[in-house]
Amino acid sequence: MKAAIFSTIALLATLSLALPARAADPAHVQQLLETRACFGCNLAGADLTGAHLIGADLRAANLQGAILKNTNLEGADLTGANLRGADLTEAFVTNAVLDHANLTSANLTNARLFHASTIGATLTNIDITGAQIFGSGISVGGD
Repeated sequence: MKAAIFSTIALLATLSLALPARAADPAHVQQLLETRACFGCNLAGADLTGAHLIGADLRAANLQGAILKNTNLEGADLTGANLRGADLTEAFVTNAVLDHANLTSANLTNARLFHASTIGATLTNIDITGAQIFGSGISVGGD
């Protein structure tokens, strides 16, 4: 019996280390939705599908793995934000600031990025399938 309990505990401990942290702070999510100001907030893994975050202050926010499908980020400031693995499918990112943001492995499928600033942003392995990109520092191709 003790062996079974220890085996179960060991398995659970191993799984908890292997799974990515999805620990958005509920108070931060509420603050963002009510005020559109969430400087440095922990929004990792938050489901913000369809949110209207026009002009939101998300500087230095942790949005790793966040779901931002169909979210309106028009004029939002995401300077230095962590958007690693975030899902921005069909997001509206017009006149937004993504300077020095980490967008590694972000999904921008069918997103609209018009005049979004991406100075110093990490854009490794982003998916821009079907995205409309105009006047932004994102391009396809080599030299």
